[in-house]
Amino acid sequence: MNKPVGLKNMTALPIRKSAPYLFHAQTTSLCEVCLGLVPAKILIEGDDVFYQKRCAEHGVQKTQISSDAVYWKSCKDYLKPGDRPLKPQTHTERGCPYDCGLCPDHEQHSCLAIIEVNEACNLSCPVCFADSSIKRTGHRDLATIEAMMDTLVESEGEPDLLQISGGEPTIHPQFFEILDAAKRRPIRHLMINTNGVRIAKEPEFAARLATYMPRFEVYLQFDSLKREALMNLRGADLRSVRQQALEALERHNISTTLVVTLKKGVNDGEVADIVRHALEWKCVRGVTLQPIQDAGRNDGFDPKAHRVLLSDVRREVAKAGVFALEDMIPLPCNPEAICIGYGLRNGKSVAPITSLIPRDLLVDATPNTVTFEAFPELRNRLIAALADAVIVVEADVRSGSLSTAAADTSDKLAAVLCCLPEAAVPQDIGYEHTFRVVIVQFMDRFNFDLGGVKRSCVHFVEPDGKIYPFDTFNTFYREGSAGRQLMEARTDV
Repeated sequence: MNKPVGLKNMTALPIRKSAPYLFHAQTTSLCEVCLGLVPAKILIEGDDVFYQKRCAEHGVQKTQISSDAVYWKSCKDYLKPGDRPLKPQTHTERGCPYDCGLCPDHEQHSCLAIIEVNEACNLSCPVCFADSSIKRTGHRDLATIEAMMDTLVESEGEPDLLQISGGEPTIHPQFFEILDAAKRRPIRHLMINTNGVRIAKEPEFAARLATYMPRFEVYLQFDSLKREALMNLRGADLRSVRQQALEALERHNISTTLVVTLKKGVNDGEVADIVRHALEWKCVRGVTLQPIQDAGRNDGFDPKAHRVLLSDVRREVAKAGVFALEDMIPLPCNPEAICIGYGLRNGKSVAPITSLIPRDLLVDATPNTVTFEAFPELRNRLIAALADAVIVVEADVRSGSLSTAAADTSDKLAAVLCCLPEAAVPQDIGYEHTFRVVIVQFMDRFNFDLGGVKRSCVHFVEPDGKIYPFDTFNTFYREGSAGRQLMEARTDV
């Protein structure tokens, strides 16, 4: 009879090693050196999320994409079917991101369309994704700009939001003719992206801008309250310019968004202060925060030292005491890239409403569209969700239920579902009673994600009759970009 072999006599088995991370999924990203498409593992290490890429020529690269794994994973819960453009402008041949224009494979229409009217500028900022400066003098002619608007209308039917940008658009010799041309077209909301110099220096300029209200907004560059940060980002101490511009906009109550380019170690610690500062001005409807990306002119940019993550900015927003973390939610059209907090305002007080809207209302009730009036159930449920917040903000003017104002506020109500600067309010409460904070994390060679690109809803309209996602245009299609040089030099892409 054979005796059982004791454990001490058994050959020791090797012990398997567990990976020091959770392999969550895999995507397609870019090699940070050659900009070629490469596979990327999505790894979760504690609270941090990374892309680990492998390029056959340049080896393994690792880039952090989030410092809040819980929030990052929750973004997937906000995904919803895309709202496609009416008409693509190009064909799918080589595959994303090499067919932009928009190609038929793109999953999202233009929630925000940008038309750059010039490359000329009255500043030479060390940070400029468009690489504009006082050394550049070019302006697109009015006929070209109108053709670009027509391209957008053809693609969208009734475009949600058109931003006139540059360069510095206010120095275009036909600036007001450009605004007139936009107003003649079925564009729901018009915005100008400006450094505010002309608004600050020319008293009559703001008065003329006011004639384009309503459905008009100033997207005002506002990076810092401190001289040192402004010198780093803009090459000039613009504090007095910003103050004068806001005073002019305030006099005419022109809807204004403060837009902040965030650079780690420079102005990322000012987020809460800027949000609170925005509430000092009745004309300011919100703050948009854009972490710096590797695009255009970016003097001294160090990707390891200067990148700011959306998740980090979200925590800084909460420090302002206006929106709590739960009020800053993913935007369903592109949830991993855009985070929004929306509220109704009474003076300097804000009643957040985004946390009151059930996720299934945003995600399941309808396709990704702002034409909510076609979906009565969505309208009724959203009205009910907002009612209590309205009572808190302006009880003395609420004369009935929100449903009494539904017919008059359909456009505003619809915009809560997308990235438009409007909200649903009763009859006697207007856009001036709203306040929002938006975080937009654009992509570059480091955090590029092919799936996110296909959901991109911020687009450039170009004179060639094409419309390009922001996330690919600055990397692959803008004149002088490294990616454009790559595509022109290679035949296999």
